[in-house]
Amino acid sequence: MAQRLNYSTHFPEAYNKLLELDTLAGNSGLDNFLVHLVRLRASQINGCLFCIDIHTKQAIRDGEKSLRLHHLPGWQESSLFSAKEKAALLWTEALTRLSPERTKDEIYQSVKSHFSDTELTKLTMLIALINALNCFGVGFRAEPGSVDKVLGLDKVVL
Repeated sequence: MAQRLNYSTHFPEAYNKLLELDTLAGNSGLDNFLVHLVRLRASQINGCLFCIDIHTKQAIRDGEKSLRLHHLPGWQESSLFSAKEKAALLWTEALTRLSPERTKDEIYQSVKSHFSDTELTKLTMLIALINALNCFGVGFRAEPGSVDKVLGLDKVVL
């Protein structure tokens, strides 16, 4: 499918701020592998192939194990993820498939037991921002791989 629109050029002031916020959230002190997993899982749920492509390549570039990436859709049953990572993925799914049912107190408390208030705020911001970026990728059919050179991902060996 062809990209519908080069959205970054039509309101660059806002789009660039969104990217700045996403970078800030990604560099907020949360574990780097956890950041990759959260971004990738939300993008999988939203069907954003552009973001799946980017975040898979970034995770591999940064040393993530390919088997963990393959297990990500079935993270609940996998023994490859820590309890903290599973809590982050649970919160990611709850906020990506947003509804009062998915954010019940039991789920919140389960996630909260692994994160400080500051970490949970940072994690929630990260999830909100990747979901916003997924809206652009899915809505405008951003082409997977089209920004690889810009992001330095063109030499990542998959």
